Amino acid sequence: MSVRLNETQTIVDKMVNFFVEHEDLRTKSWFLSNAPGPLFMILGAYLYFCLYAGPRYMRDRKPFELKNTLLIYNAVQVLLSWVLFYEGYKGGWGGHYNFRCQPVTYATDPISMRMARAVWLYYIAKITELLDTVFFVLRKKDRQISFLHLYHHTLMPVCAFIGVKYFAGGHGTLLGFINSFIHIIMYAYYLLSAMGPKVQKYLWWKKYITILQIVQFLIIFVHTLQIQFQPNCNFPKSIAALLTFNAGLFTYMFSSFYVHNYKKEAKQAAQAKLAAQAKLAAKQD
Repeated sequence: MSVRLNETQTIVDKMVNFFVEHEDLRTKSWFLSNAPGPLFMILGAYLYFCLYAGPRYMRDRKPFELKNTLLIYNAVQVLLSWVLFYEGYKGGWGGHYNFRCQPVTYATDPISMRMARAVWLYYIAKITELLDTVFFVLRKKDRQISFLHLYHHTLMPVCAFIGVKYFAGGHGTLLGFINSFIHIIMYAYYLLSAMGPKVQKYLWWKKYITILQIVQFLIIFVHTLQIQFQPNCNFPKSIAALLTFNAGLFTYMFSSFYVHNYKKEAKQAAQAKLAAQAKLAAKQD
Protein backbone atom coordinates (compact mmCIF):
# COMPACT_ATOMS: atom_id res chain seq x y z
CA MET A 1 0.00 0.00 0.00
CA SER A 2 2.78 2.40 0.96
CA VAL A 3 4.68 1.52 -2.24
CA ARG A 4 1.67 2.46 -4.39
CA LEU A 5 1.22 5.69 -2.42
CA ASN A 6 4.88 6.58 -2.93
CA GLU A 7 4.60 5.84 -6.65
CA THR A 8 1.51 8.09 -6.91
CA GLN A 9 3.29 10.88 -5.02
CA THR A 10 6.29 10.51 -7.33
CA ILE A 11 4.12 10.86 -10.43
CA VAL A 12 2.36 13.92 -8.98
CA ASP A 13 5.70 15.44 -7.99
CA LYS A 14 7.05 14.89 -11.49
CA MET A 15 4.00 16.57 -13.02
CA VAL A 16 4.26 19.54 -10.65
CA ASN A 17 7.99 19.87 -11.29
CA PHE A 18 7.42 19.63 -15.04
CA PHE A 19 5.00 22.57 -15.08
CA VAL A 20 7.06 24.60 -12.59
CA GLU A 21 10.20 24.11 -14.68
CA HIS A 22 8.44 25.00 -17.92
CA GLU A 23 6.55 28.03 -16.66
CA ASP A 24 7.15 30.90 -19.05
CA LEU A 25 8.14 33.87 -16.92
CA ARG A 26 7.93 36.19 -19.93
CA THR A 27 4.14 35.85 -20.11
CA LYS A 28 3.33 35.45 -16.42
CA SER A 29 2.17 39.04 -15.92
CA TRP A 30 0.21 39.27 -19.18
CA PHE A 31 -3.58 39.64 -19.13
CA LEU A 32 -5.42 36.40 -18.15
CA SER A 33 -2.14 34.45 -18.30
CA ASN A 34 -1.02 34.04 -14.70
CA ALA A 35 -3.58 31.49 -13.44
CA PRO A 36 -6.37 29.40 -14.99
CA GLY A 37 -9.06 30.60 -12.57
CA PRO A 38 -10.33 33.58 -14.63
CA LEU A 39 -10.41 31.47 -17.79
CA PHE A 40 -12.42 28.71 -16.11
CA MET A 41 -14.87 31.32 -14.81
CA ILE A 42 -15.31 32.65 -18.35
CA LEU A 43 -15.80 29.13 -19.75
CA GLY A 44 -18.23 28.25 -16.95
CA ALA A 45 -20.32 31.35 -17.69
CA TYR A 46 -20.12 30.55 -21.42
CA LEU A 47 -21.44 27.01 -21.00
CA TYR A 48 -24.10 28.09 -18.52
CA PHE A 49 -25.41 30.72 -20.92
CA CYS A 50 -25.25 28.55 -24.05
CA LEU A 51 -26.76 25.42 -22.51
CA TYR A 52 -29.23 26.84 -19.99
CA ALA A 53 -29.69 30.57 -19.44
CA GLY A 54 -29.58 31.64 -23.09
CA PRO A 55 -32.07 29.08 -24.48
CA ARG A 56 -34.37 29.71 -21.52
CA TYR A 57 -34.24 33.48 -22.13
CA MET A 58 -34.91 33.05 -25.86
CA ARG A 59 -37.61 30.40 -25.50
CA ASP A 60 -40.60 32.75 -25.96
CA ARG A 61 -38.77 35.44 -27.91
CA LYS A 62 -38.16 35.99 -31.59
CA PRO A 63 -34.56 35.50 -32.75
CA PHE A 64 -32.38 38.59 -32.87
CA GLU A 65 -31.13 39.55 -36.33
CA LEU A 66 -27.83 41.11 -35.16
CA LYS A 67 -26.85 41.96 -38.74
CA ASN A 68 -24.64 44.95 -37.96
CA THR A 69 -23.16 43.23 -34.92
CA LEU A 70 -22.21 40.18 -37.01
CA LEU A 71 -20.73 42.32 -39.77
CA ILE A 72 -18.47 44.11 -37.29
CA TYR A 73 -17.63 40.97 -35.30
CA ASN A 74 -16.69 38.88 -38.34
CA ALA A 75 -14.68 41.72 -39.88
CA VAL A 76 -12.71 42.05 -36.63
CA GLN A 77 -12.11 38.28 -36.56
CA VAL A 78 -10.82 38.32 -40.16
CA LEU A 79 -8.42 41.13 -39.27
CA LEU A 80 -7.33 39.43 -36.03
CA SER A 81 -6.74 36.11 -37.81
CA TRP A 82 -4.68 37.88 -40.47
CA VAL A 83 -2.51 39.55 -37.81
CA LEU A 84 -1.99 36.19 -36.07
CA PHE A 85 -1.05 34.47 -39.32
CA TYR A 86 1.39 37.25 -40.20
CA GLU A 87 2.96 37.28 -36.73
CA GLY A 88 3.27 33.49 -36.75
CA TYR A 89 5.05 33.71 -40.09
CA LYS A 90 7.41 36.48 -39.02
CA GLY A 91 7.89 35.09 -35.52
CA GLY A 92 9.03 31.63 -36.59
CA TRP A 93 7.30 29.65 -39.31
CA GLY A 94 8.47 31.91 -42.11
CA GLY A 95 12.03 30.63 -41.84
CA HIS A 96 13.31 30.76 -38.25
CA TYR A 97 11.63 27.54 -37.12
CA ASN A 98 12.47 23.94 -37.96
CA PHE A 99 9.42 21.92 -39.04
CA ARG A 100 10.96 18.64 -37.83
CA CYS A 101 11.83 19.79 -34.31
CA GLN A 102 11.50 23.22 -32.79
CA PRO A 103 12.20 23.43 -29.04
CA VAL A 104 10.66 26.16 -26.93
CA THR A 105 13.08 29.00 -26.28
CA TYR A 106 12.34 31.21 -23.31
CA ALA A 107 14.66 33.93 -24.59
CA THR A 108 13.78 37.61 -24.68
CA ASP A 109 15.25 38.47 -28.07
CA PRO A 110 12.88 40.28 -30.50
CA ILE A 111 12.03 37.18 -32.57
CA SER A 112 11.26 34.99 -29.53
CA MET A 113 9.17 37.73 -27.93
CA ARG A 114 7.29 38.27 -31.18
CA MET A 115 6.18 34.64 -31.18
CA ALA A 116 5.34 34.77 -27.45
CA ARG A 117 3.10 37.79 -28.06
CA ALA A 118 1.48 35.98 -30.99
CA VAL A 119 0.72 32.98 -28.75
CA TRP A 120 -0.87 35.29 -26.17
CA LEU A 121 -2.93 37.08 -28.83
CA TYR A 122 -4.06 33.70 -30.18
CA TYR A 123 -5.22 32.82 -26.66
CA ILE A 124 -7.23 36.05 -26.43
CA ALA A 125 -8.68 35.36 -29.89
CA LYS A 126 -9.93 31.94 -28.75
CA ILE A 127 -11.75 33.63 -25.86
CA THR A 128 -13.40 36.17 -28.15
CA GLU A 129 -14.54 33.34 -30.44
CA LEU A 130 -16.84 32.13 -27.66
CA LEU A 131 -19.16 34.84 -28.98
CA ASP A 132 -19.80 32.59 -32.01
CA THR A 133 -22.01 30.41 -29.83
CA VAL A 134 -23.54 33.32 -27.95
CA PHE A 135 -24.73 34.76 -31.27
CA PHE A 136 -26.11 31.36 -32.30
CA VAL A 137 -28.17 31.28 -29.10
CA LEU A 138 -29.49 34.82 -29.56
CA ARG A 139 -30.39 34.08 -33.19
CA LYS A 140 -31.95 30.72 -32.18
CA LYS A 141 -29.63 28.77 -34.49
CA ASP A 142 -29.89 25.73 -32.24
CA ARG A 143 -28.81 23.30 -34.97
CA GLN A 144 -25.40 24.98 -35.04
CA ILE A 145 -24.78 24.38 -31.33
CA SER A 146 -23.58 20.80 -31.60
CA PHE A 147 -21.39 18.84 -29.20
CA LEU A 148 -18.48 19.32 -31.60
CA HIS A 149 -19.01 23.09 -31.64
CA LEU A 150 -19.15 23.39 -27.84
CA TYR A 151 -16.27 20.97 -27.27
CA HIS A 152 -14.07 22.76 -29.80
CA HIS A 153 -14.84 26.26 -28.51
CA THR A 154 -14.36 25.22 -24.87
CA LEU A 155 -11.16 23.23 -25.34
CA MET A 156 -9.26 25.63 -27.59
CA PRO A 157 -8.96 28.45 -25.00
CA VAL A 158 -7.68 25.88 -22.47
CA CYS A 159 -5.04 24.63 -24.91
CA ALA A 160 -4.11 28.20 -25.77
CA PHE A 161 -3.76 29.06 -22.07
CA ILE A 162 -1.36 26.14 -21.59
CA GLY A 163 0.60 27.44 -24.56
CA VAL A 164 0.86 30.97 -23.13
CA LYS A 165 1.61 29.78 -19.61
CA TYR A 166 4.24 27.17 -20.44
CA PHE A 167 5.12 26.96 -24.14
CA ALA A 168 4.84 30.41 -25.74
CA GLY A 169 6.78 29.35 -28.82
CA GLY A 170 8.27 26.27 -30.41
CA HIS A 171 6.87 23.21 -32.14
CA GLY A 172 3.30 23.44 -30.89
CA THR A 173 2.67 26.88 -32.40
CA LEU A 174 2.22 25.44 -35.90
CA LEU A 175 -1.40 24.68 -34.95
CA GLY A 176 -2.13 28.34 -34.24
CA PHE A 177 -0.33 29.41 -37.40
CA ILE A 178 -2.36 27.14 -39.70
CA ASN A 179 -5.55 27.66 -37.73
CA SER A 180 -5.28 31.44 -38.12
CA PHE A 181 -5.00 31.07 -41.90
CA ILE A 182 -8.14 28.91 -42.00
CA HIS A 183 -9.97 31.38 -39.78
CA ILE A 184 -9.26 34.17 -42.25
CA ILE A 185 -11.25 32.16 -44.80
CA MET A 186 -13.89 31.00 -42.33
CA TYR A 187 -14.71 34.42 -40.88
CA ALA A 188 -14.62 35.96 -44.36
CA TYR A 189 -17.34 33.44 -45.25
CA TYR A 190 -19.34 34.40 -42.15
CA LEU A 191 -18.84 38.09 -42.97
CA LEU A 192 -20.19 37.66 -46.49
CA SER A 193 -23.03 35.46 -45.22
CA ALA A 194 -24.06 38.18 -42.77
CA MET A 195 -24.61 40.57 -45.69
CA GLY A 196 -27.88 38.84 -46.53
CA PRO A 197 -29.54 36.53 -49.09
CA LYS A 198 -28.25 38.45 -52.11
CA VAL A 199 -24.70 37.49 -51.17
CA GLN A 200 -25.45 34.13 -49.55
CA LYS A 201 -26.55 32.59 -52.86
CA TYR A 202 -22.99 32.92 -54.14
CA LEU A 203 -21.42 31.22 -51.11
CA TRP A 204 -20.93 27.68 -52.37
CA TRP A 205 -17.70 26.90 -50.55
CA LYS A 206 -18.78 26.32 -46.95
CA LYS A 207 -18.01 22.58 -47.00
CA TYR A 208 -14.47 23.27 -48.18
CA ILE A 209 -13.80 25.14 -44.95
CA THR A 210 -14.54 21.91 -43.07
CA ILE A 211 -12.19 20.05 -45.42
CA LEU A 212 -9.46 22.60 -44.67
CA GLN A 213 -10.03 22.07 -40.95
CA ILE A 214 -9.66 18.31 -41.36
CA VAL A 215 -6.43 18.75 -43.36
CA GLN A 216 -5.19 21.12 -40.65
CA PHE A 217 -5.58 18.51 -37.93
CA LEU A 218 -4.01 15.79 -40.09
CA ILE A 219 -0.96 18.00 -40.57
CA ILE A 220 -0.71 18.66 -36.83
CA PHE A 221 -1.17 14.95 -36.10
CA VAL A 222 1.85 14.03 -38.24
CA HIS A 223 3.84 17.10 -37.20
CA THR A 224 3.57 16.29 -33.48
CA LEU A 225 3.71 12.50 -33.79
CA GLN A 226 7.16 12.59 -35.39
CA ILE A 227 8.58 14.14 -32.21
CA GLN A 228 8.22 10.76 -30.50
CA PHE A 229 10.75 9.28 -32.93
CA GLN A 230 13.39 11.94 -32.40
CA PRO A 231 15.29 11.21 -29.16
CA ASN A 232 17.43 14.34 -29.53
CA CYS A 233 14.49 16.71 -29.98
CA ASN A 234 14.18 18.95 -26.93
CA PHE A 235 10.45 19.65 -27.28
CA PRO A 236 8.52 17.92 -24.41
CA LYS A 237 7.30 14.58 -25.74
CA SER A 238 4.39 14.47 -23.29
CA ILE A 239 3.04 17.76 -24.68
CA ALA A 240 3.62 16.53 -28.22
CA ALA A 241 1.64 13.38 -27.38
CA LEU A 242 -1.28 15.45 -26.06
CA LEU A 243 -1.24 17.55 -29.22
CA THR A 244 -1.19 14.38 -31.33
CA PHE A 245 -4.13 12.90 -29.42
CA ASN A 246 -6.10 16.14 -29.67
CA ALA A 247 -5.41 16.44 -33.40
CA GLY A 248 -6.49 12.84 -33.97
CA LEU A 249 -9.69 13.36 -31.99
CA PHE A 250 -10.56 16.53 -33.89
CA THR A 251 -9.79 14.83 -37.21
CA TYR A 252 -12.31 12.13 -36.36
CA MET A 253 -14.95 14.56 -35.07
CA PHE A 254 -14.71 16.99 -37.99
CA SER A 255 -14.68 14.10 -40.48
CA SER A 256 -17.84 12.69 -38.90
CA PHE A 257 -19.42 16.13 -39.07
CA TYR A 258 -18.51 16.41 -42.76
CA VAL A 259 -19.95 12.99 -43.63
CA HIS A 260 -23.14 13.60 -41.65
CA ASN A 261 -23.81 17.12 -42.95
CA TYR A 262 -22.49 17.22 -46.50
CA LYS A 263 -22.42 13.64 -47.79
CA LYS A 264 -25.86 12.96 -46.37
CA GLU A 265 -27.23 16.20 -47.87
CA ALA A 266 -25.73 15.33 -51.26
CA LYS A 267 -27.31 11.87 -51.13
CA GLN A 268 -30.71 13.30 -50.19
CA ALA A 269 -30.48 15.87 -52.99
CA ALA A 270 -29.65 13.12 -55.51
CA GLN A 271 -32.57 11.00 -54.29
CA ALA A 272 -34.92 14.00 -54.53
CA LYS A 273 -33.71 14.68 -58.07
CA LEU A 274 -34.32 11.06 -59.10
CA ALA A 275 -37.78 11.13 -57.53
CA ALA A 276 -38.63 14.34 -59.38
CA GLN A 277 -37.43 12.83 -62.68
CA ALA A 278 -39.47 9.68 -62.07
CA LYS A 279 -42.55 11.77 -61.28
CA LEU A 280 -42.08 13.82 -64.45
CA ALA A 281 -41.66 10.67 -66.55
CA ALA A 282 -44.85 9.18 -65.04
CA LYS A 283 -46.81 12.32 -65.97
CA GLN A 284 -45.53 12.18 -69.54
CA ASP A 285 -46.64 8.56 -69.84
